[in-house]
Formats: sequence, structure tokens, C-alpha cells
Amino acid sequence: MASSKEYLQFVLEQLSNLDGITHRAMMGEYIIYYNGKVVGGIYDDRFLLKQTKSSVKLLSDAPLEKPYDGAKEMLLADVDSRELLETVIPQIADDLPDKKK
Repeated sequence: MASSKEYLQFVLEQLSNLDGITHRAMMGEYIIYYNGKVVGGIYDDRFLLKQTKSSVKLLSDAPLEKPYDGAKEMLLADVDSRELLETVIPQIADDLPDKKK
């Protein structure tokens, strides 16, 4: 099942205080970037975040879900908690390696 544009817009509104948020459509779903780094995605109208040292610590109660069959588990984000999202997303990006040029 593909994610709806309405859900994408809702998530983007929740993240609107973070400069550097971008997204890209990918096979009916949406990849979410923060300052050019993939931090998560929207899959079947669920906002899932990458597991990193910081995200696992900050979202210790979040359920793990697979975005699609064969994928690594990701953390299911509480999209109603704008403040938590604004805290965890920059930390996920900080945990990820910089792109090699």
C-alpha cells in the first residue's frame, strides 16, 4: 500500500521547524532527509526512523517495524510529538557518517 500525500504533508508540517528537511518520492513511499542525510521514511502511512545510537536511546519505547519485507527494522515515530521529533532527527543525522565526495 502506498503512503498518501496527505500523510506526507502532515509529517512535513510536524517537522516544519527543522531547517534542512527534504523528501523524495520512492516507489509510492517517501524518503525523509535532514541536511542531505536519510533519517527515515514514510511507509504505508507510518513515519519510521533509522536506528542509531541516539534514536534508540531517545525512542526507547518506540516499536520496531519493517518498512517493507526484507528491510531492516526501524523505529516507529510518534508523529504527534513534534518536540521529540525536533530533538531526535538532528541527532540521527549527527550519528550518520558524512557522504564521501
